[in-house]
Amino acid sequence: MPVYVQHESLGKVNDVFNAEALWQAPGLALFARRPLLRDLLERSPREQRGRAATRCFSHITLVLPQDEVDDDRHLTRGARVRDLAQTLQSLHQKDFGDLLGADEVRYHVVGSEQLEAGQVEVKFGHAVYLPAPGEQVQYTVSVSRDSAIWQTVCPVYPGQRLTVLGHDAASATHAVPGWPFALDGAILLINDGPDAPMEVHVRPKEAFESSFDDAAGYYTIRARHGDTPGNAGRLLLKIARSNPAAALAPAAGMASAAISSAVPGNPAPARPASAPPAPGRAPAVWKTRSRTPDDAELTATPALHRASARMPADEATFAPVARQRIALAALALPRLSRYRETGAGLLEFGLDRNLVAGAPGKDALIGFAVDEADEVYAVGAAGRQRIAVPNRFAPVDGVDLRVLAPAPELAERYSALVCLPQAPSLPVPGGARIAFGRGGQALAGLRVLDAAGCLRGADGLDAGSADRLGLSRNAVSIEPGPEGFRVARLSPTQALYHLDERLGFVGLIEQGPDAPCLVPPGHHIVAGHYVLRVEG
Repeated sequence: MPVYVQHESLGKVNDVFNAEALWQAPGLALFARRPLLRDLLERSPREQRGRAATRCFSHITLVLPQDEVDDDRHLTRGARVRDLAQTLQSLHQKDFGDLLGADEVRYHVVGSEQLEAGQVEVKFGHAVYLPAPGEQVQYTVSVSRDSAIWQTVCPVYPGQRLTVLGHDAASATHAVPGWPFALDGAILLINDGPDAPMEVHVRPKEAFESSFDDAAGYYTIRARHGDTPGNAGRLLLKIARSNPAAALAPAAGMASAAISSAVPGNPAPARPASAPPAPGRAPAVWKTRSRTPDDAELTATPALHRASARMPADEATFAPVARQRIALAALALPRLSRYRETGAGLLEFGLDRNLVAGAPGKDALIGFAVDEADEVYAVGAAGRQRIAVPNRFAPVDGVDLRVLAPAPELAERYSALVCLPQAPSLPVPGGARIAFGRGGQALAGLRVLDAAGCLRGADGLDAGSADRLGLSRNAVSIEPGPEGFRVARLSPTQALYHLDERLGFVGLIEQGPDAPCLVPPGHHIVAGHYVLRVEG
């Protein structure tokens, strides 16, 4: 694979701001003990014909010890950094003017904590580009491992034709956080102008496979070896056209000094401050109730009727199996601002490696949360990030996880509906009326948010069961029948909604047990945080 980035060390010098000492050693270069910047550029031309150089590199990044850069900024407001870059630019144009053509010489000086006092490093090459003053960002490149948390890697400018992403900045234009591939792997971005689409190549070709998901808007790059489960050998790459106005904003907290123009960053948006509780009112304190016995002991699961092993097959009698079931199709994230008086500050849940929803944890594959400002977040190993609704995610290959906006009739109460890729379900016996709510046990296994850690107060502490927000102890009764499910509201304060197969709004359920509402198989019932699908 060609060398796209030349990353060399100039060794130690007495004065890192002495441009002449970095450019060329005094006297004959033949007797120089180490190559300096001029020698490196001469030995590695951009283009050559035979052994004669026809074009040289003109964009160079100089790396100095961070303490030296900071001291210069404190004492001279960066004057020595600017003088160093301007002097090197003049020497470069003087010695290589016939090899520059129309190229503009640009130098960029940054600091590094890894360098000791007196050490200097230099980067140049085909994949090193420094933007011109005022040049706006054309693309913003970000990566993700789980499609939930996206981390910005770098900007791409209109004049930047080649960008290399890799394990570290020594051999690539930019290092990718959490690089999941081998150290010699690389992703090449080729930009042939504003009218041409960005090309994505992987190197070495035989080690990776790359595909573009048009619906999701990102590339999926996988290692070809099949011994890496899940998303351990997978990287998602998103290339988005940047807002020109936002492209001019400098990155906050940038710890490097630059001449000409520093590379603008594009940090992830900071989480806005949450609204404080109402003044003068202390958050409600919920007492922890005694936990019920294990759900498996309280949920009656009818056994399948099977023929006895001792009975001859021709004499066995087979009874029909009840097919009525109730599945947890989605979780409805509430608008916590409606419950601010309770002290609720954050509701969060996670999906484990088996895509089972439950309490958040470090081992969760992906998670979702809503805060007291009604903002929805995706939660992953790299942290949490605010997301737009609707949205969709692919935490592992083959899994399509949708986050839907609630119907307008539900929008006052709910922020989003998170569809579960594997909906847990429980059987219900025909002709039996069962209750769903905080006090019901027949369907208690579907109340996955009734777990420690799902609901936290404004102080960050566990605030008890999340089901206390919007779910009555006796919320709804469900009775399967031949023509569908008869659903009735048991509590006058319980909000119940009837949704169709595609989670579209059908109507409110206000009928009591005397005149229940008929819900066809495949439709949904929304009670509290739970979107239940009745299956017949």
